[in-house]
Amino acid sequence: MIDVLVAGGGPAGLATAIHAALAGLETVVVEPRAVPVDKACGEGLMPTGVAALAGLGIDPKIALPESRPFLGIRYVDGRHGVQAEFRDGTGLGVRRTALHAALALRAREAGVRVVSGRVAGVRAGDDAVHARVPPSGGVPDGLDLRARWLVAADGLHSPIRASLGLDLPAGGPRRYGLRRHYRVAPWTDFVEVHWAPGGEAYVTPVGDDLVGVAVLSGERRGYHEHLAAFPDLLARLDGPPATPVRGAGPLRQRVSRRVAGRVLLVGDAAGYVDALTGEGLSLALLSARALVGCLRAGRPEEYEAAWRRLSRRSRLLTATLLEARRHPPAARMIVPAARRLPVLFRAAVRSLA
Repeated sequence: MIDVLVAGGGPAGLATAIHAALAGLETVVVEPRAVPVDKACGEGLMPTGVAALAGLGIDPKIALPESRPFLGIRYVDGRHGVQAEFRDGTGLGVRRTALHAALALRAREAGVRVVSGRVAGVRAGDDAVHARVPPSGGVPDGLDLRARWLVAADGLHSPIRASLGLDLPAGGPRRYGLRRHYRVAPWTDFVEVHWAPGGEAYVTPVGDDLVGVAVLSGERRGYHEHLAAFPDLLARLDGPPATPVRGAGPLRQRVSRRVAGRVLLVGDAAGYVDALTGEGLSLALLSARALVGCLRAGRPEEYEAAWRRLSRRSRLLTATLLEARRHPPAARMIVPAARRLPVLFRAAVRSLA
């Protein structure tokens, strides 16, 4: 019997698998896509996320040579600007594909077995979880797997989470994200968040000649239509687009709990508020470590509290900003207020980092 079966081989699933394997647990990851996998993502790791990579045995200077450090967060709205540096360490802008490839390599080094396919037909008992991997190119005859624990790391719209009845109505406005890259040199050592009435644009330096631009909004329209709301940013993007546009959403996903018997949820599958604060990747890596720590201690039920503790500040700040977004007068005051209260803005940035 497998110790830990991970459904989903993205960053959250691979980080969980690496921690489990390093803890001496036999671990299998089931993932239908080939490495590396790209997706709509802000691609910024907070200092805590960079430290979490080191805990996995990944040195960014060696494993992610084309990444680029950033010093903090900068808010701009066309008239005002304010920035705050991290207090302890730097963040890291890194292509999602590069991060995924580094995690996949580390998983192989740690002895994680990867099966090409998709977990379906989950059935949990008192002492094991049974999962079916239907026939596919990777497993022509299908596969039946039995594990002590199943970790669902199958993304924002997790089929496993839905099959277990753990989804809750999201409520509130639906928001979506779009991202592409431009072949231009970064003009700042900060992640820039550009604010406009209809949404936000995140600019993350991910290389010496490459920036990622992610747009978040509740309005469904084309990427270039969104960028038109940020003329100052658009003027800087004079290099050619380097990647196609990728999208994700609706972003908000409410979950009743993250532990259901012998099934645990991690990463986006564990619930998501919004990408507004850029904490998704870092939280996924930290949660993976906490999850495996609870399994090793024989107290999986404690993972729920650990996840809530790790995500509390991010959830609170994100919810506060989203509430302000719903009221145009308050939304217009976000950047000016941060500029007038730099100590508060700096404290918020550092609390997330």
